[in-house]
Amino acid sequence: MISRRALEISTAALTGIFGIAVVVSSIDNGIGWSSAGVDAGTFPFLTGTIVVLGSLYNLAQGALGRGTLASVKVALTRSELGRLAGLFVPAAIFVAAIPILGMYLASAGYVFAVLALPKRQSVLHALVIAAVTPVVLYVVFERLFQVSLPHGALAAAFGF
Repeated sequence: MISRRALEISTAALTGIFGIAVVVSSIDNGIGWSSAGVDAGTFPFLTGTIVVLGSLYNLAQGALGRGTLASVKVALTRSELGRLAGLFVPAAIFVAAIPILGMYLASAGYVFAVLALPKRQSVLHALVIAAVTPVVLYVVFERLFQVSLPHGALAAAFGF
Protein backbone atom coordinates (compact mmCIF):
# COMPACT_ATOMS: atom_id res chain seq x y z
CA MET A 1 0.00 0.00 0.00
CA ILE A 2 1.17 3.48 -0.79
CA SER A 3 0.24 6.33 1.51
CA ARG A 4 -1.07 9.60 0.19
CA ARG A 5 1.83 11.43 1.81
CA ALA A 6 4.43 9.25 0.06
CA LEU A 7 2.61 9.68 -3.26
CA GLU A 8 2.48 13.46 -2.92
CA ILE A 9 6.14 13.72 -1.91
CA SER A 10 7.34 11.49 -4.75
CA THR A 11 5.19 13.33 -7.32
CA ALA A 12 6.50 16.69 -6.10
CA ALA A 13 10.07 15.38 -6.32
CA LEU A 14 9.57 14.09 -9.88
CA THR A 15 8.00 17.31 -11.11
CA GLY A 16 10.75 19.27 -9.36
CA ILE A 17 13.43 17.23 -11.14
CA PHE A 18 11.67 17.87 -14.45
CA GLY A 19 11.53 21.60 -13.70
CA ILE A 20 15.24 21.67 -12.82
CA ALA A 21 16.08 19.90 -16.08
CA VAL A 22 14.07 22.51 -18.01
CA VAL A 23 15.82 25.36 -16.17
CA VAL A 24 19.31 23.92 -16.79
CA SER A 25 18.70 23.30 -20.49
CA SER A 26 17.18 26.78 -20.83
CA ILE A 27 20.32 28.34 -19.40
CA ASP A 28 22.33 26.42 -22.00
CA ASN A 29 20.11 27.92 -24.73
CA GLY A 30 20.49 31.41 -23.34
CA ILE A 31 18.11 33.49 -21.28
CA GLY A 32 17.56 37.21 -21.41
CA TRP A 33 17.73 39.66 -24.28
CA SER A 34 19.95 39.66 -27.32
CA SER A 35 20.18 41.86 -30.40
CA ALA A 36 17.50 39.67 -32.03
CA GLY A 37 15.11 39.95 -29.08
CA VAL A 38 14.30 37.45 -26.37
CA ASP A 39 16.73 34.51 -26.25
CA ALA A 40 15.43 31.02 -26.98
CA GLY A 41 15.71 29.79 -23.40
CA THR A 42 13.87 32.64 -21.67
CA PHE A 43 10.32 31.29 -21.82
CA PRO A 44 11.30 27.70 -20.92
CA PHE A 45 13.41 29.09 -18.06
CA LEU A 46 10.44 30.97 -16.64
CA THR A 47 8.19 27.95 -17.10
CA GLY A 48 10.74 25.63 -15.45
CA THR A 49 11.11 28.05 -12.54
CA ILE A 50 7.34 28.05 -12.00
CA VAL A 51 7.33 24.23 -12.09
CA VAL A 52 10.16 24.09 -9.51
CA LEU A 53 8.41 26.58 -7.22
CA GLY A 54 5.12 24.70 -7.49
CA SER A 55 6.91 21.43 -6.78
CA LEU A 56 8.55 22.90 -3.68
CA TYR A 57 5.15 24.09 -2.48
CA ASN A 58 3.61 20.66 -3.10
CA LEU A 59 6.58 18.98 -1.42
CA ALA A 60 6.07 21.12 1.68
CA GLN A 61 2.33 20.45 1.70
CA GLY A 62 2.89 16.72 1.32
CA ALA A 63 5.60 16.56 3.96
CA LEU A 64 3.51 18.52 6.47
CA GLY A 65 0.37 16.53 5.71
CA ARG A 66 -1.76 19.54 4.89
CA GLY A 67 -4.58 19.77 2.40
CA THR A 68 -8.13 18.58 1.97
CA LEU A 69 -7.18 14.90 1.55
CA ALA A 70 -4.49 14.79 4.26
CA SER A 71 -6.57 12.37 6.33
CA VAL A 72 -6.49 9.73 3.57
CA LYS A 73 -3.96 7.19 4.78
CA VAL A 74 -3.91 4.87 1.76
CA ALA A 75 -3.92 6.31 -1.74
CA LEU A 76 -3.26 3.08 -3.63
CA THR A 77 -4.11 -0.43 -2.56
CA ARG A 78 -2.22 -3.44 -3.85
CA SER A 79 -4.85 -4.22 -6.50
CA GLU A 80 -4.95 -0.60 -7.70
CA LEU A 81 -1.16 -0.56 -7.88
CA GLY A 82 -1.29 -3.72 -10.00
CA ARG A 83 -3.76 -2.11 -12.39
CA LEU A 84 -1.56 0.98 -12.61
CA ALA A 85 1.49 -1.17 -13.35
CA GLY A 86 -0.56 -2.94 -16.03
CA LEU A 87 -0.80 0.40 -17.83
CA PHE A 88 2.66 1.77 -17.08
CA VAL A 89 4.86 -1.28 -17.74
CA PRO A 90 3.66 -1.89 -21.33
CA ALA A 91 3.94 1.84 -22.08
CA ALA A 92 7.52 1.92 -20.75
CA ILE A 93 8.43 -1.16 -22.79
CA PHE A 94 6.82 0.45 -25.85
CA VAL A 95 8.91 3.60 -25.48
CA ALA A 96 12.07 1.55 -24.91
CA ALA A 97 11.33 -0.61 -27.97
CA ILE A 98 10.88 2.30 -30.42
CA PRO A 99 14.62 2.86 -31.07
CA ILE A 100 15.14 -0.86 -31.65
CA LEU A 101 11.98 -1.98 -33.46
CA GLY A 102 10.74 1.34 -34.80
CA MET A 103 7.40 2.98 -34.21
CA TYR A 104 5.42 0.57 -36.37
CA LEU A 105 6.48 -2.76 -34.88
CA ALA A 106 6.61 -1.33 -31.37
CA SER A 107 3.07 0.02 -31.69
CA ALA A 108 1.82 -3.33 -32.95
CA GLY A 109 3.41 -5.06 -29.96
CA TYR A 110 2.03 -2.49 -27.55
CA VAL A 111 -1.51 -2.73 -28.90
CA PHE A 112 -1.37 -6.51 -28.73
CA ALA A 113 0.00 -6.42 -25.17
CA VAL A 114 -2.65 -4.10 -23.78
CA LEU A 115 -5.50 -5.92 -25.51
CA ALA A 116 -4.63 -9.60 -25.28
CA LEU A 117 -2.50 -10.05 -22.19
CA PRO A 118 -4.98 -8.72 -19.60
CA LYS A 119 -7.73 -10.71 -21.41
CA ARG A 120 -9.58 -7.58 -22.59
CA GLN A 121 -9.94 -9.00 -26.10
CA SER A 122 -9.53 -12.41 -27.69
CA VAL A 123 -6.08 -13.17 -29.07
CA LEU A 124 -7.36 -13.20 -32.65
CA HIS A 125 -9.11 -9.84 -32.25
CA ALA A 126 -5.99 -8.35 -30.61
CA LEU A 127 -3.80 -9.67 -33.44
CA VAL A 128 -6.05 -8.08 -36.06
CA ILE A 129 -6.04 -4.70 -34.31
CA ALA A 130 -2.28 -4.96 -33.72
CA ALA A 131 -1.72 -5.66 -37.43
CA VAL A 132 -3.96 -2.80 -38.56
CA THR A 133 -2.39 -0.23 -36.21
CA PRO A 134 1.03 0.10 -37.92
CA VAL A 135 -0.62 0.14 -41.35
CA VAL A 136 -2.84 3.05 -40.31
CA LEU A 137 0.13 4.84 -38.72
CA TYR A 138 2.12 4.40 -41.92
CA VAL A 139 -0.65 5.67 -44.19
CA VAL A 140 -1.50 8.65 -42.00
CA PHE A 141 2.00 9.82 -41.16
CA GLU A 142 4.27 8.66 -43.98
CA ARG A 143 1.85 9.11 -46.88
CA LEU A 144 -0.71 11.76 -45.91
CA PHE A 145 1.34 14.04 -43.65
CA GLN A 146 4.72 13.04 -45.13
CA VAL A 147 6.25 12.81 -41.67
CA SER A 148 8.64 9.95 -41.10
CA LEU A 149 8.20 8.14 -37.81
CA PRO A 150 11.20 6.35 -36.27
CA HIS A 151 11.98 3.15 -38.18
CA GLY A 152 14.41 1.78 -35.60
CA ALA A 153 17.61 -0.21 -35.74
CA LEU A 154 15.86 -3.30 -37.07
CA ALA A 155 14.63 -1.46 -40.18
CA ALA A 156 18.08 0.08 -40.65
CA ALA A 157 19.61 -3.39 -40.54
CA PHE A 158 17.28 -4.45 -43.36
CA GLY A 159 18.01 -1.28 -45.38
CA PHE A 160 14.82 0.72 -44.76
